[in-house]
Amino acid sequence: MDAVRNPYSPGAGTRPPELAGRDELRERVRVSIERIRIGRPAKSVIMVGLRGVGKTVLLNQILRDAEASGIHTVYVEAPETRSLPAILAPQLRLALLRLSRIASAKDAAIRGLRALAGFASALKVKFGDIEVGIDYEPEAGLADNGDLEGDLAALLTQVGEVAKTAGTALVIFVDELQYVAEDQLAALITALHRTSQLALPVTLIGAGLPQLRGRAGNAKSYAERLFDYPIIGPLEPPEARQAFVKPAESEGVTVDQGAADMVVQVTLGYPYFIQEWGSSAWDVAQDDRITLADVQNASVYAIAALDESFFQVRFDRMTLAEKIYLRAMASLGEGPHRSGDIATSLGRTSQSLGPIRSALISKGMIWSPTHGDTAFTVPMFDQYMCRIMPGDDWKPVPKNQN
Repeated sequence: MDAVRNPYSPGAGTRPPELAGRDELRERVRVSIERIRIGRPAKSVIMVGLRGVGKTVLLNQILRDAEASGIHTVYVEAPETRSLPAILAPQLRLALLRLSRIASAKDAAIRGLRALAGFASALKVKFGDIEVGIDYEPEAGLADNGDLEGDLAALLTQVGEVAKTAGTALVIFVDELQYVAEDQLAALITALHRTSQLALPVTLIGAGLPQLRGRAGNAKSYAERLFDYPIIGPLEPPEARQAFVKPAESEGVTVDQGAADMVVQVTLGYPYFIQEWGSSAWDVAQDDRITLADVQNASVYAIAALDESFFQVRFDRMTLAEKIYLRAMASLGEGPHRSGDIATSLGRTSQSLGPIRSALISKGMIWSPTHGDTAFTVPMFDQYMCRIMPGDDWKPVPKNQN
C-alpha cells in the first residue's frame, strides 16, 4: 500500500494515531489540575510503567489538554547527566515571562523573576550546569540561600503566587523522573509539599520507570501522601485491537479479524510494539486490506526494526559485564527472577554482582518489583538478548577450566 498514507507512528514519544485506553486517566488528571487551579487540594501525579507503554505520549497529551484549558505549563525531560535545577530554571523563566504579560500578575511575576535570579546565582557554585537568562536583579533574601531544598521551595512558592494572581495554575511536567538524583528529588518533593500546604496552584505531573515509587519514598517519607502513582501498563485486548485497527480503517483499509488477533497477541498490548507491527503490516499489505498473512510476513520486519532502534540503543549503553548479566537473566526467561538465581547461572554470588545490578538499575535497564527480585524495564528485552548474544559463548568459563 501507499507508504505515504501509512498512519502508524513508531517513534520515541510520537503520538499514535489512536490513543486508546487512556481516557480515564486523562480525565482523572484533568480534575486534579482544575482543583489545583481553584485552590482545592489535589495530589500531584507520577505515572510509572515499563518502556514502550506510552508514558511520554500520555504526558504530552495531558500537557496539551491542560494548555487547551488555559493552564500554564513547563515541560522538561530529566537526563542522566544534568541537574534538576539546570533543566528546570530556564523553563520556569519562560513560564514567568508568559505570566508577566497578564496585567494582574505582572508585579508578582517580576518578583518571581527576581527570585529565579537569586536561585540561579546562589546555586551556580553547587550546580555548575545552571544557565538561565537574568531579566531582573535578585531580591536579597529571596530563594538565594544556596540550599537547594529551601531555595526551590521559596522559588515555587513565589511562582505559585504568580499563578494564583493570574487566576491560573502552573503544572510542571517531568519525563524520565527516575534519573533525577535523590537529593534533588527530595528538594522537588519538599517544594511541592510547601505549595500544597499554602494552597498555591502548582503541581507536578511526572513519568518514569517503576522504581520511581521507591526512590520518591526514600527521598521523602511523605511522598506517598503527596503523589498518586497510576501504573501505565499494556493495553487490554479490546484497547490494543482498537489501537491497531482504527488507524487503518481511518485510511479506508480493512483489517481482518485474524490479523488484529495476531497483533494483539505478539505485541502483548504494548503501544509502541503495536505501532511497529502496524507500520510493517501496512508496508507489506496489498489492495487496502491487512490480512493475517500480512501480519505474519510483517513480523520479521517489525522485529528487525525493534532490534535496530528500540533495543539496540539500550544495548549499546551497557558494559560487557552488564550485557552478560542481562544475558544470564534472559536465559532464565521473561522474569522477574531472584537475584540469587541470576548469580548462580553466572557462577557468582549475589554480593559480587551487586555493583553491576545497581548500575543497571541506575541506567533504567532493570528494576526490583519486590525485594530480591530483578526484572527487565524493557518488554521483550529477554528475547532480544538471546538474539543478539546467541549460543553459550557469553557464559564465563569456570575458573578450574582452561
